[in-house]
Amino acid sequence: MSSHPKIAQTDHTIHELIQHRWSPRAFDANRDIERSDLLRLFEAARWAPSSGNEQPWRFLLGDRRRSPQLFEALLAALVPKNQAWARQAPVLVLVSVRLTLEQNETVNPLAWYDAGQAVALLTLQATAQGLAIRQMAGFDREKARLGCAIPAPFEPSVIMAIGYAGDPESLEIDTHRTAEQTPRQRRPLGEIVFEGAWGRPIDT
Repeated sequence: MSSHPKIAQTDHTIHELIQHRWSPRAFDANRDIERSDLLRLFEAARWAPSSGNEQPWRFLLGDRRRSPQLFEALLAALVPKNQAWARQAPVLVLVSVRLTLEQNETVNPLAWYDAGQAVALLTLQATAQGLAIRQMAGFDREKARLGCAIPAPFEPSVIMAIGYAGDPESLEIDTHRTAEQTPRQRRPLGEIVFEGAWGRPIDT
């Protein structure tokens, strides 16, 4: 198995797609994504489960070459520390969530949850294809809404950078270069899974 520091060192055997998934900042600026490969990502998201089959997620795709104006609008909405590296990714995608049900416009309490499942499947599909994704909450939502003409009742959620992982040395910010090469960490199972009663760690 690869010794790359971003390959998860798990306590229990899991699917290699989950083990290998990680969120780089360094992208290969010289490598575009084939259209067919890009469409496969959204096909995976399309088949995510959702409450009442509402499918409350929408993806707005900004391809650096095919839709440069939208790409620049998404880039402009990012905070400066994200702009510093995200401009190297060939694709930026805004994920927006419909907060009300289409049938009666009442609040959909599971909209965010469902959208997260769609993004998770998209991310695993990307990993299977050798692509990398970094999701960013660091952006101005109103700027994104206006710059990308996002209608109500959709709410901008995250911007994703999609591409092929690049050389960490290409990153301008020292802390970003360090983070790129630092092993991933997670809480132990006993801190996130309780069994029998709240706060009682699962027996592993």
